[in-house]
Amino acid sequence: MKIVKKIVHLESLLSDVRSVKKKISLVPTMGNLHKGHLSLVEKAKKISDYVVVTIFVNPTQFVEGEDFANYPRTLDSDINLLSELDVDLLFVPEVIELYPTNDNTPIIEISNPELESIHCGKYRPGHFKGVATIVSKLFSIVQPNIALFGEKDYQQLLIIRSLVKNLLLPIEVVSAPTIREDSGLAMSSRNTYLSKSEFRQAPKLYKCIKETIKMIRNGDKDYEQLEKEANIFLEQAGFKVEYYSICDSKTLAPAGDDDAIVLVAAWLGKTRLIDNARVHTYD
Repeated sequence: MKIVKKIVHLESLLSDVRSVKKKISLVPTMGNLHKGHLSLVEKAKKISDYVVVTIFVNPTQFVEGEDFANYPRTLDSDINLLSELDVDLLFVPEVIELYPTNDNTPIIEISNPELESIHCGKYRPGHFKGVATIVSKLFSIVQPNIALFGEKDYQQLLIIRSLVKNLLLPIEVVSAPTIREDSGLAMSSRNTYLSKSEFRQAPKLYKCIKETIKMIRNGDKDYEQLEKEANIFLEQAGFKVEYYSICDSKTLAPAGDDDAIVLVAAWLGKTRLIDNARVHTYD
């Protein structure tokens, strides 16, 4: 596995790869890798010829008061995990490499006002603008044929699909299912913030989603009431709920009768957890 920190070195390596017509895939991460990230890498290896992974804790997607300074950084163990999977290229740039401080180089932001102002965007203003901006930069630098993202960050996935469509980028966005602990808790780098007791309590978030889906499949279409009941359950279980929404899976608008998804964000102690499941494809 080659490891580079500079864009110029990355571009040189990828130029050679393109010259022999290899299909390039990109897996963007912020590090502190877990089985969810590794599942994306494994999928990338199956559907492409050359896998690029990026590790970059992106400052512009952290809103005021969030955990940028304390976000888990585990580069040595991440490198070991990626080496074991035979990743071809790891890009680990410094902040100045992707956000130059030269006064003559303005920072360009990419946004999607319609999607970024609801759900997670409502509670983390500017977060998705930061995500879209850094992903656009990585797309421009790597120029992948395929980019892979996890379905746990479902709103982010839709925003990136929209970005690719609207910027006419020749990139196939491929998603992979949420990877869970045996308890049902969605794997996340931020799960390391949970105390032992919180880690035991956290699976109730997914339990609540499953119960909502069960009710919908049994014919309950009073989504507003189902959302209220879920909020009550989670609050009683010790969560502080930001939102619990039954949405259209394509637009994230309030759900109709078709392809719905349950989205939730809630705090457990000092840890913000998100999760989701599609109503009609959930097992």
